[in-house]
Amino acid sequence: MKLALCTDVLGDLSFTKMLDKVKELGIDAVEMTAGGWGGCKHVPTQELLEDENKLAAYKAEIEKRGMEIAALNCSGNPLSPAEMGELHTKSIYDTAVLAGRLGVEKLVMMSGLPAGAPGDKTPNWITSTVSWPDYMVETVRYQWEDVAIPWWKKFVEHCKKHGVKQIAIEEFPCQLVYNPETLLKLRDAVDPMIGMNMDPSHLIAMGADPIAAVRALEGCIYHVHGKDARIERGLCDINGLAESKPVTDTKNRTWNYVAVGCGQDLQWWKEFFSVCHMMGYDGHVSLEMEDLTMSVEAGLATSIDALNQTISK
Repeated sequence: MKLALCTDVLGDLSFTKMLDKVKELGIDAVEMTAGGWGGCKHVPTQELLEDENKLAAYKAEIEKRGMEIAALNCSGNPLSPAEMGELHTKSIYDTAVLAGRLGVEKLVMMSGLPAGAPGDKTPNWITSTVSWPDYMVETVRYQWEDVAIPWWKKFVEHCKKHGVKQIAIEEFPCQLVYNPETLLKLRDAVDPMIGMNMDPSHLIAMGADPIAAVRALEGCIYHVHGKDARIERGLCDINGLAESKPVTDTKNRTWNYVAVGCGQDLQWWKEFFSVCHMMGYDGHVSLEMEDLTMSVEAGLATSIDALNQTISK
């Protein structure tokens, strides 16, 4: 496995200064946002698609530093009704085209989340039993069969035309795919090009065991995010894991995203990566630093140190 960095954390730096900073950190691969929700600070997707000279110069900056693009990230909600879905779908389709021109074979995405019924204006995440109220059954059927599966079948064909070989879907809460079971449901209905971006922090925050999840996804893990979460002692015991407070309200949340090693200890991370390797994954581990309990510099240093000690190289 090789360490990479999700570069959104360095969004205040220009593209070239970001690359230099990543090299200074001892990392030779980057995962960059090119569509969806992200600010695309380091990937001017439309400019690169419209100007071959800019595209060549862009690639040259990466190559002359001996670096590589681990993946392009275009996480968003293309299944959302109305404007958001339309905008994200366009940017995601464009990202696939750009990936092909850059020689990048992997996209990191989220599944998206549809509305609950035709005509609804807001995405609807169903996590309670469908037994009651009884309208839940039709909602879930509509989301999967009428919206998600058709969209993903069409997008997979688009990706194949442009040289994308893997779509790694992050199991994010408030998305239709949020755990191994829902990932496998989409994969089985659409195409084995779809696999998981295993981000252990989300499973931890939902009360699942990422190591057990890795075992259930043998051959289906296409990317890994190095990202930790901490269940906050005392607070979770009172209020549970269903947390809706802003991520900035760290001291009052029942769980928080934290630097690697500040939630699970290094022995846990060694086992996690060992099992990932055992189940067939030997690709990049992209550090996604979203710890708001410490400075960016401290979070990067802490996480890089932990990952260098634990990933299966």
